[in-house]
Amino acid sequence: MHLPLNALRAFEVSARHLSFTRAAIELNVTQTAVSAQVKNLEERLGTPLFRRLPRGLALTDEGQALLPALADAFGRMAAVLGQFQGGRYREPLTVAAVGTFAVGWLMPRLEAFGREHPFIDLRLLTNNNRVDLAGEGLDYAIRFGDGAWHGTQADALQAAPLSPVCAPALARRLRAPADLLGEPLLRSYRADEWTRWFEAAGVAAPPLLRGPVFDSSLAMAAAAMQGAGVALLPAAMVAADLRHERLAQPFALEVAAGRYWLTRLQSRPVSPAMQAFRQWLLAAVAGPANALSQ
Repeated sequence: MHLPLNALRAFEVSARHLSFTRAAIELNVTQTAVSAQVKNLEERLGTPLFRRLPRGLALTDEGQALLPALADAFGRMAAVLGQFQGGRYREPLTVAAVGTFAVGWLMPRLEAFGREHPFIDLRLLTNNNRVDLAGEGLDYAIRFGDGAWHGTQADALQAAPLSPVCAPALARRLRAPADLLGEPLLRSYRADEWTRWFEAAGVAAPPLLRGPVFDSSLAMAAAAMQGAGVALLPAAMVAADLRHERLAQPFALEVAAGRYWLTRLQSRPVSPAMQAFRQWLLAAVAGPANALSQ
């Protein structure tokens, strides 16, 4: 069945407003034109779509059945057309990133990415390193770990060794690594990180370390800034806070715990936007001017 698009649009707008007059205002045509378009559609379908009331309109059962499909179709068309700008299509790209990398490295460089790729509509989500690529509809996820995630392709970005950081006032009373055992130790859900750092420092840590556990490194860094304790974090990711003396690094010793990875589902086709982002990101982390410590 071939139905005129203008008639379908006239019905959809009239059904939303339940008024030919208000539909005419939205469509910038006359009320008579809208009414004629709807009448034409009803004749082609062989059924009334509205009941004409003394004041306004009411949908018939047939009209109620037709409206959701048309509203969805016109909405999707509007969304796609809205992504055209300057004669080019703005391609969406959804990236999730663990909070430390998003704030400490990626966000300061988003302006540069936008200049190089102005027609990519980047949508950045932050997380606590636990993501569902398929369930969240992600093109990419930047995660911290060993790169072994089932069903994903992973590109190594940068190592991010961990080091103690804390408020400057707290740091001033720390003379040796063993002094940390007398302070609250802020911990992540990776329970062995502090134990590994103490081993590297030559300190016999107690069998049970105590301190609040955080599911977000950003929250842990904020707690450390407020003097709640000592956090074990990638110093490179809090470099700005160290420079501005919101945090201090009492000991230079770092311990390897993993690296950041760019991951995607192996089953997800690579779009032009995905390819452009991957190439830009890998080049940026490899370049000396874009080191993580900057």
